[in-house]
Amino acid sequence: MNENMLLTNEAARHLYFDFASKMPIIDYHCHISPAEIAEDKRFDNIAQAWLGGDHYKWRQMRVCGVDERYITGDASDKEKFLAFAEIMPRLIGNPIYTWCALELKRFFGIDEPLSPETAEDIWTKTGEILKTLSVRQMITMSGVKAICTTDDPTDSLEYHRIIRSSGFETKVLPAFRPDKAIAIDKAGFTDYIKKLGNISSFADLVSTLTARLDFFIENGCVAADCGMDYVPFAEYTEDECDAILRDALNGKAVTKEQGDKYKTALLIALCSAFSERHIVCEIHCGVTRNINSRMFASIGADTGFDVIGASSIVGIIPLLNKLDSMGKLPKTIIYSLDPRDNERLLSICGAFTGKGTMAKVQQGSAWWFSDTRRGMENQIKAYSEFSALGTFVGMLTDSRSFLSYTRHEYFRRVLCNYIGTLIENGEYVEDTHTGEMIADICYNNAEKFFGLDK
Repeated sequence: MNENMLLTNEAARHLYFDFASKMPIIDYHCHISPAEIAEDKRFDNIAQAWLGGDHYKWRQMRVCGVDERYITGDASDKEKFLAFAEIMPRLIGNPIYTWCALELKRFFGIDEPLSPETAEDIWTKTGEILKTLSVRQMITMSGVKAICTTDDPTDSLEYHRIIRSSGFETKVLPAFRPDKAIAIDKAGFTDYIKKLGNISSFADLVSTLTARLDFFIENGCVAADCGMDYVPFAEYTEDECDAILRDALNGKAVTKEQGDKYKTALLIALCSAFSERHIVCEIHCGVTRNINSRMFASIGADTGFDVIGASSIVGIIPLLNKLDSMGKLPKTIIYSLDPRDNERLLSICGAFTGKGTMAKVQQGSAWWFSDTRRGMENQIKAYSEFSALGTFVGMLTDSRSFLSYTRHEYFRRVLCNYIGTLIENGEYVEDTHTGEMIADICYNNAEKFFGLDK
């Protein structure tokens, strides 16, 4: 791999090197730890930086027959790294192969591909550099201007305050993630509501969550994120929601119909609050989680056993329509894990525009299983054909790793190659606005959309 990777023509190379590569990064959705930023953590070795919590890599290791001991088990860090190196030659076409190569190059100056033959040398070289490379340095050297972490409404946000008071130049902002309060049909719901506060009615719940949202905003929050298997919509009354919530808190099972009423009511209440406070709402859907019950019982959630779910955006139309009719529709980004939703979702987004707000409701970047080269190309192509690509807020990492900022480079190369190919084919005329559009998609649109330009 070389500097022209993924850039197949001269126009693409011009757009990437003269515009995209020079733009800083806004990572508006990720799962990195604010505590580790506050502490300015240093990793002891590359395995800790790469493999801890990365279920993308864990899944590929399992597919290649690696024993769980070397994935989430009690093997040493070095043993886990060497086991990961063993599978790398098999990952042709997988973005993990390219991401790892980019991370080794950008953070450690290593050009050799990771393999069983190079693993020992790479282990040693990266280990030496990691002795002096802290997570804040990783962020700074990647050109990251702002990060939105993912935080539960009950979080004290103490680490965000520590970061802000430290003078760290990158903005590290909390994002409000009320999933556990929405998921009335999931295990642990009752215990979570008790943790949230003294709640005995639906109105209490909305009031408590709104107060927590205001606390988040006081601490710099510009975005909220609602993750769910599917987007629900059902007609409801507040009395019904009161009764459903009381039943759940008393240990009574909630039917799907009841759950949809409750979830719809809470989503509308929360989105109304987001709109009133000018908070961007992100919705992630289309995932079926923990399908391997044996492994879920053994090692728990978020370990690599979630899959693309059935089409999950049916409820998004009445939900957006209800909020729009109320005058309470916030700026919204919708991500579906099902790539078959690209065109349909974009057509829906285009029906809900906001006066004075560019792309008020838009499709999010190719996500999770779809942030491959083909997935990104398909999403970018669909966005350009069904909407206005120049309004897109671009890429995010959705990662737990501080080395993942090279995913923005990967995306930018794919983006520039797509537009460069249109230019080479005579389908688009390059002018002074082309470079501006690249800069907008890579950075400027996100800065404005999330209000970080103020």
